[in-house]
Amino acid sequence: MTVNLSAERVAVPALPVKRVVLEAVNFALVGGSGVAVNFVVFNVLLHGLHRAAMVATVAASLVAMSGNYLGFRYVTYRDRASRTGRQIALFFGFSALGVAMESGLFYAGYHGLGLAGPLASNAVKAVSIVLASAFRFLVYRTWVFGHDARRA
Repeated sequence: MTVNLSAERVAVPALPVKRVVLEAVNFALVGGSGVAVNFVVFNVLLHGLHRAAMVATVAASLVAMSGNYLGFRYVTYRDRASRTGRQIALFFGFSALGVAMESGLFYAGYHGLGLAGPLASNAVKAVSIVLASAFRFLVYRTWVFGHDARRA
């Protein structure tokens, strides 16, 4: 009986679940920086400069969204298809839907439920970001930064 003791290793393809988990972690890291920007801008506008709540939440989301494209493109989805005009249009189109979802949820909590104090408004903002981010994760990975079949 012979045993092969060579140092050669066979590459094992990553499990789909492992890839999705890694993708979700990268999405959370990039998105987390966007969330930080979102909260800073929101609080400065709403509680510091006393702007209207909806102006503050929409403006904060738009500022965060603008920076997130680069993070998603070059960190989270760097292994996907290269940047195209279609990809950019899809990103900002779906991001606009995400901003609308986030703003609608915020409106419901802030105005509908009367959660307007500094702590309550931030809690409502956090819940709206989490729910809209779930939508964004699904559409970004599926349609915006989809795998290019020619590169697979």
